Amino acid sequence: MSEWKNTPLGNLPRIRNVKTKRISSWDKSGGNDDFIIVNPGETAVLADIVGAGAINHFWCTMGTYQTDYLRRIVLKMRWDNEDDYSVEVPIGDFFGVGHAMTVPYSSMPLQMAPEDGKGFNSFFTMPYSDRALVELTNECDVSIMFYYYVDYEIHAEIPADLGRFHAQWHRQNPTDGVSDEGLTTHEWLHDGKNLDGKGNYVILDAEGQGVYVGCNLNIHNLHPEDDIWPERVPWPLRLEDLKDWNAALPKAYSWFGEGDDMIFIDGETWPPTMHGTGLEDYFNAAWCPTETYDSLYHGITVAPAGPKWAGKISFYRFHVEDPIHFEKSIKVTIEHGHDNRRNDDYSSTAYWYQMEPHKKFPAMLPVKDRLPNK
Repeated sequence: MSEWKNTPLGNLPRIRNVKTKRISSWDKSGGNDDFIIVNPGETAVLADIVGAGAINHFWCTMGTYQTDYLRRIVLKMRWDNEDDYSVEVPIGDFFGVGHAMTVPYSSMPLQMAPEDGKGFNSFFTMPYSDRALVELTNECDVSIMFYYYVDYEIHAEIPADLGRFHAQWHRQNPTDGVSDEGLTTHEWLHDGKNLDGKGNYVILDAEGQGVYVGCNLNIHNLHPEDDIWPERVPWPLRLEDLKDWNAALPKAYSWFGEGDDMIFIDGETWPPTMHGTGLEDYFNAAWCPTETYDSLYHGITVAPAGPKWAGKISFYRFHVEDPIHFEKSIKVTIEHGHDNRRNDDYSSTAYWYQMEPHKKFPAMLPVKDRLPNK
């Protein structure tokens, strides 16, 4: 008997003993008001599914006159009657872009579709053995119209080795940095030694057994300058040119990405289990990017709007072909500037699967501390 290919398209002909279902906001009167109204301060139950199964697709969009609504509305999920949420993220950040912004982009697990990126899609598989609870909390000052689909499968049981889906949001505004007073730009941005990772920005700090599958990271550059940009060094680059160029850089050199990614697994301290070479490198980009790009597993959804990387930028990286497994714990971190010297606005959403119980999430920041900088 030949082995059939185990690929997404190759598995479509496979007939499985499951039932496919949907919960949506369709107008039960038969009319065209296919949305629910969620008033200020209310928590709406989008889906409460009893039994074993898996959510395979979640689509939504919403209408409101509230500004920054994507940071004021919080998406929450719990599995198998657990006490604490496994997903608790401002809704815009959950779908891959921070800063309370929408932009059209397409990755494998998450997408923002036209018009203007306001059609939100998640294709993350979310298994459960007893119950799935999906909720939405409206912390806007006004009511919202919320349209949604939750597409799921009913199973007799799910395999015992399936972890539960988790997503957690984090923000540090600003990050802890050091003053550049009295330092050359080269000293501030490139000198210094980080040999413990203790001041790094933390994307994920989880305990238990599981697999980290990616994140989005959003940065607002709080130190843009207006000086004239120095002349670029000739190409191909020579090390001696780079050193001279860096030494001559004015304070206009406001690139924020000179910080290594460091992932500590199962309690390891130093060196990190996985040590990278820079912020844009972790997100599979290069050379201080200033343009948007989206692909299946990595991309830049928001590019700096001003010169010298001024303004806001958003990256995503999904570990689909290269998942990062942990048995006891994982700490995913990245420097905020080399040696953690820059103090910019950082926010992120981490995505992972793990066996329950999970480490309880910190309390969600109040609305005023979630809103983007202008």
